[in-house]
Amino acid sequence: MSERATVEAAPTPALHYRRILLKLSGEALLGDRQYGVDPAFCAFIARQVGEVHRLGVQVGIVVGGGNIFRGMAAAARGMDRATGDYIGMLATVMNGLALQDALEKAGVPTRVMTAIAMNEVAEPYIRRRAIRHMEKGRVTIFVAGTGNPYFTTDTAAALRAVEINAEVLLKATKVDGVYDSDPMTNPDARRYAELTYADLLRDQLKVMDAAAVSLCLENDLPIVVFDLNQPDNITRVTAGAPVGTRISSATAARESSGGAPA
Repeated sequence: MSERATVEAAPTPALHYRRILLKLSGEALLGDRQYGVDPAFCAFIARQVGEVHRLGVQVGIVVGGGNIFRGMAAAARGMDRATGDYIGMLATVMNGLALQDALEKAGVPTRVMTAIAMNEVAEPYIRRRAIRHMEKGRVTIFVAGTGNPYFTTDTAAALRAVEINAEVLLKATKVDGVYDSDPMTNPDARRYAELTYADLLRDQLKVMDAAAVSLCLENDLPIVVFDLNQPDNITRVTAGAPVGTRISSATAARESSGGAPA
């Protein structure tokens, strides 16, 4: 190749993870709204996902439905729990389609796969097909939870992450990690830089439900809890930057950071 034809490419961050599962709550899609989906915030998420996708990261996404319907809340008001959960699963399908639209408008090829058959709007979830989509560079959105009532979308995220051999589960939140108390109500709350699965279960830190944490523990799948509202956080986490709170079976990092609150 001639010197004239040689163009020096802009440096790209080194990738720490090459296949990730991103867990988005339904509330994340609210943006500034009280209900439903904010297209502007979906576009904001799509830009972040598109950036890591262009770096070569294979991305799976599990999205909740709390911005539209919460099965447990409905059950508390008298609705049958299984019925409420199924309605919640349908809400995640609506969110997944909205997110797909935003991603494709950002130029990112996307597939939606559902645990409840609805062939007119999404593909049925088949593990090998999902992995193949990711290998072909398609962001894959998993909706309808596990397809079963009594399981949260956090558990669905842990399950799908293990099934597709993701290297990390990224839990997107409104705060920048896990705290020893609610930072929204306690200004003195301290953030943890590192935690173990056992810490999470023992202290009953309300990050993910116990079933999801146990599944990650059994399969040694690290979890990173981070602030979705900060631009480029997904890219930074993927590059291995110390963003948010990392939860794993390792204790060395915790000891080096004092074990705890940052």
